[in-house]
Amino acid sequence: MKVKEIVVGDYLTKSNLPASDYVINPYVGCPHGCMYCYASFMKRFTGHTEEWGDFVDVKRCTKKINLAKIKGKTVFLSSVTDCYNPLEEKYGITRSILEELIQSDCFLSISTKSKLILRDLDLLKQIKNLTVSFSINTLDEEFQKDMDKGSSIKERLESLRVLHENGIHTVLFMSPIFPYITEWKEIIEEAKDYVDEFWFENLNLRDKYKTSILDYINKKYPELYEAYLDIYVKNKKDYWIELAEELNAYCVKNGIRFINYFYHEELVKAKKEK
Repeated sequence: MKVKEIVVGDYLTKSNLPASDYVINPYVGCPHGCMYCYASFMKRFTGHTEEWGDFVDVKRCTKKINLAKIKGKTVFLSSVTDCYNPLEEKYGITRSILEELIQSDCFLSISTKSKLILRDLDLLKQIKNLTVSFSINTLDEEFQKDMDKGSSIKERLESLRVLHENGIHTVLFMSPIFPYITEWKEIIEEAKDYVDEFWFENLNLRDKYKTSILDYINKKYPELYEAYLDIYVKNKKDYWIELAEELNAYCVKNGIRFINYFYHEELVKAKKEK
């Protein structure tokens, strides 16, 4: 792992994400190294030659966050890194940012795969309008280990429970949903008592990691390989259309709050046009 500290002019960045006005990324790169990580495109701008997951730039910034600028706005921690990746335990960049945001009137959303977030429970409980989401797309610990280096599924679920018990709005972000692998109904039933809402996002494959994921499916789930070729090579939409309808119907029937981000690219495009 190549780690270096860099100086940046501002932690706040204007966002093109459909649900965020601003993003804060305390790090460049992420040692969680998710096999399906869309953020690997960042290498085009950073000049890193290492593989995605093998480098991290730790951001240092002396400028205070402009709290007036984000008043009433939505702020996302983080869009192209995990703000609670293992290096946060040493550097504490995310914690220092939270110490500033305690005084803000923004709507803050934090997304992570790490139980390290519980270290900052004292700060999180002081932040108004806070949502914390954990990415969970399986109950199979072995599949999770194949996909990323974040906390175990058991640890993520327990973290959600602790956050919920401390009055923090919790989200289980079922992302990315792997066709025929993600046991979505079982995940909902497992977590619904301590998760305030569920968000769903489908697996999108592009660039280099498209080949990596398809090779993985061919090796570990050969019986699904042809179905994945239909979805990701022949671009058949039937699976996602049917699953979206099934997910929506299940959540409505069981009184579960949810947001479906299956059409994420279309939402981003619509925001840009707006």
